[in-house]
Amino acid sequence: MEQCTGVFDPEELSVLGRLYDGAVAALPPSMRNPENRTAIAKLILERTAAGEAQLASLTNLLTTISSQG
Repeated sequence: MEQCTGVFDPEELSVLGRLYDGAVAALPPSMRNPENRTAIAKLILERTAAGEAQLASLTNLLTTISSQG
């Protein structure tokens, strides 16, 4: 995911999917609505486009949040 072209291979999609699923699961049930799911997806894709370092930072944040619950 060094240079984002907007096209992802299956492995990258799997990683992004797990990241998305973990972020949604970290939300309280009352916040798991379509608007928040969309916002999370956009945030992940924006950070992916910004570069691998920003995606790694987001991954670390979401891992920390999900381990709190």
